Amino acid sequence: MKVAIRLIACLLLFTSVALPAAADDPPGSHPKVRAITGFVRLDRATWRHQIDETLAVLRRAKDEFAKRGYEVETLRIVTQPLAALTQGQSEDEALAFLKDLDALSVKEDFLANVGPAMVKDSDSPAAMHLLARFLSTAPNINASAIIAADDGIHWHAIRESARLVREVTRNSPHSQGNFNFTGTAMLAPYAPFYPGGWHDGAGKQFSIGFEGANVVQEAFAVTHGDFDKSVAELTKRVQVYVDAGEAVGETVAKATGWEFKGVDPTPAPLGDVSIGDAIERFNGGKFGASGTMTASLAITTAVKAVKGKIVGYAGLMVPVMEDKRLAQRWAENAYDIDALLAYSAVCGTGLDTVPLPGDISEDRLAQIFGDVASLAWKWHKPLSARLQPIKDKKPGDMSEFDDPYLFNTTVHALP
Repeated sequence: MKVAIRLIACLLLFTSVALPAAADDPPGSHPKVRAITGFVRLDRATWRHQIDETLAVLRRAKDEFAKRGYEVETLRIVTQPLAALTQGQSEDEALAFLKDLDALSVKEDFLANVGPAMVKDSDSPAAMHLLARFLSTAPNINASAIIAADDGIHWHAIRESARLVREVTRNSPHSQGNFNFTGTAMLAPYAPFYPGGWHDGAGKQFSIGFEGANVVQEAFAVTHGDFDKSVAELTKRVQVYVDAGEAVGETVAKATGWEFKGVDPTPAPLGDVSIGDAIERFNGGKFGASGTMTASLAITTAVKAVKGKIVGYAGLMVPVMEDKRLAQRWAENAYDIDALLAYSAVCGTGLDTVPLPGDISEDRLAQIFGDVASLAWKWHKPLSARLQPIKDKKPGDMSEFDDPYLFNTTVHALP
């Protein structure tokens, strides 16, 4: 009943808000560029040369951003979907190839993503089984599975995703391998953010994503919870960095012949660049208190009002363990999975970096993936589910992830 009430309330809000017009550039600090992401179709005979070519394009974009005063955090490369990438190889041969790609990503300082292991629900689960083995041992490469698309909810992929998460929970150090896997629903190709970014085309495209939660923090600090003013102010500020991203993208595309797909305007958080803190500036209370839904809608409304070449989620990210304030409020039981699903009806990317008890069953994981897929498919909006059960941890225990991008927090009992 609680979830139903939240969903009804947020959907009513979603249908009643007008979008503001753009205005002059506002003051404020630049966000970091979280990701410049290139999309390639690797040929095993020439794949190292293709990686070099891709990095040259991405580094050119990084230099262009530097000229404009923007810091770039990561360069990323997404291959064709895993089954196509490893076609014709035995599982051991495929594992060896993936380990070579993983090692090269460390050497050349980029983040690699091998796309979805299942694109259609009729796909063989063999690539999912390969991926489960790989994620249990390799710390760097990202991947996904598509659990809902225009053709419907992918119940087979949902079951295989749950099976993968259980295996990686048992076998990866600190159960951390699931950080690099997500189930995506209704997410179109060429999104720059990981782990969900994917494509199945010819390659030689790129897109851009920003770490823009500081922009939301600054906007909400001056609008003090006024919904209309918050939307208008945030729209102006987000438009500034979207325009900068487009300028860089078009410049690099013209110089290299690669296709610029667009900018994901989602204001991604990380650490103290906190979307949780921004929302608390809006509602005057803890994240999860009354007003959180309205703040989430304000952010998404502003993001959707931005003009330009837009790709990806174009919404609001609420990653429980990547955002310092969100991790703190999770430990305080200020919100839970039900609340995150409710907020996702108007905004976010679904369930992201959610710590779960280590003994969660495969059936229960499939139900959670299914809820995210159902919500995304019903409202035709991109969502994802990055679930992180922790071996031997029970409700009330603290997670023990060893990763600079994750803030440890307590494990909740499942509702």
